Amino acid sequence: MDLKEYEQEKFAIAEIIRSAQAIDTRDQELAQECRDLLTRLAEDRFNLLVVGRFSRGKSTLMNAILGGDLLPTGIVPLTSVITTVRYGSRKQVVLHFNGRGLTREVPLTQLAEYVTQQSNPGNTKGLAYAQIELPVEILRRGFFFVDSPGLGSSIVENTETTERFLPEADAFVLVTSYESPFSEEEDRILHRIRVTNKRLFVVLNKQDTVPNEDRKQALTFVEDRLKRFSFSDKPQIFSLSAREALKAKLRADKAALDASGLAAFEDMLLRFLTEERAQAFLTNLYSRTATLLARRAGQPRGSEHDDPFGPLAERLRTLREATMGTINAAPEISRGSIELRFEQRGGCKVCSAVLNDIFQFISKYQYELTINPEAQQEHALRGGFCPLHTWQYENISSPYGVCTSYPQLVHRIAGELEQMASARASAVPDMRPLLATAKTCKVCEVRIESEERAVRLAATAARDAASSGGGALGVSCLPHLSAVTTILGLGEPTQMLLHAHAYLLERTAEDLQRYALRHDALRRYLTSEEERRASQVALLLLAGHKSVNAPWAVETIL
Repeated sequence: MDLKEYEQEKFAIAEIIRSAQAIDTRDQELAQECRDLLTRLAEDRFNLLVVGRFSRGKSTLMNAILGGDLLPTGIVPLTSVITTVRYGSRKQVVLHFNGRGLTREVPLTQLAEYVTQQSNPGNTKGLAYAQIELPVEILRRGFFFVDSPGLGSSIVENTETTERFLPEADAFVLVTSYESPFSEEEDRILHRIRVTNKRLFVVLNKQDTVPNEDRKQALTFVEDRLKRFSFSDKPQIFSLSAREALKAKLRADKAALDASGLAAFEDMLLRFLTEERAQAFLTNLYSRTATLLARRAGQPRGSEHDDPFGPLAERLRTLREATMGTINAAPEISRGSIELRFEQRGGCKVCSAVLNDIFQFISKYQYELTINPEAQQEHALRGGFCPLHTWQYENISSPYGVCTSYPQLVHRIAGELEQMASARASAVPDMRPLLATAKTCKVCEVRIESEERAVRLAATAARDAASSGGGALGVSCLPHLSAVTTILGLGEPTQMLLHAHAYLLERTAEDLQRYALRHDALRRYLTSEEERRASQVALLLLAGHKSVNAPWAVETIL
């Protein structure tokens, strides 16, 4: 099971709980039980606490895992402040202050002003903890990294703060180094970790500072020292260089990353999260949900044969059997080498271009309609604008503009209706010729021309990206993606576009599911900006902008 499959299994359990809750919306006890289960699913997070003496390289190790110089590093001990790292749509820091319930958002560049001894001596600013939000994929699926103050510094509060946080951790990473593995303070924290009976990973950092032949001796020393603590699960030891790993990540140098030792450590963390911790979490939720359904099953609800909870219990059992052990469901969707960017106005690159051209045209044409009788006459003969563009015109124009532009058209329609009413017709009059359509609307002509031009430009940009090996392109809604790929035909540009859009749609689907779960659990404050925008993004991707892709408009481009 990987992280994605783990999340999808949680969403499937949530669907069953929602169905149970909907059976009787007046049953407050049922509603509360279901909400408690949904809350547990929504709040699922994995706190990985990184501990060790100051200057061991804890922050450098976390930076290497996160792939950038994000956390402040240096030999100056940090203040007694816990720094958590969670997923966010953009890089920022949310500061939480002691006893006041106050928060403040600051740029990541200002973090050191609050968590270093130099800028916040003795934590005189009263900071409870600093929460860093980063758009890093491993954090998006529930990983919370926690950077603790260094042990053994001259600031006593540092060690106390770290020890108070131990019960909050799901697993621990003790960072020591080849320079002087295991200090008195690290021995003390190892005793405290052993009592929690939670998993421990030991990192022997700075392997780049010692020759290869000396590493084995140091590793043997660390292994023998750990045996004295009698851990129920033997801690795994990893030799690595966080500094060299960070350099390799920044250069995207896979060979150097493997040589640094970080890749093996990251693989183990992910396996632990998905194979041990995730399975334990899901087993607990399956058991609690099954208990709820079993307790409710068989209770009379309208008729003696009406038992809606029984089928839900069977559905839960089937889901559990289908997902036991390692899952190999749908293949992981590849992002490809193209990065897609949303346009601020319309989302889709083509939609945005069309919206801009329509706005420019109507802005000029509405003035012509106000002062030019010939333009008013042509407008009347065409039957005005189609319904969509009539209201777009109204948004730009004024009541005075409508009153000077539309009399000829309104008079014409009135006359046509009067003739139909006075005629001795043998059938119901055909009023369709009076209706403005995409074929008669002057703005639709502009839209079609603009759309064709924007689609061609998008196809050219895709070809250029494919020839250069990747790059950034504008997002296309599904109707316009179809038009672009039709021009491109078979080949690498089309494959790259499809990969990138499939990846974006998959991420959006997951954001929709996360938002719905946290909404049901009354935990909307946990949602990221991406999750809050997911409903709008999904509709823009599937249907395009509402001011561009009317039903008849879609037909003209496909």
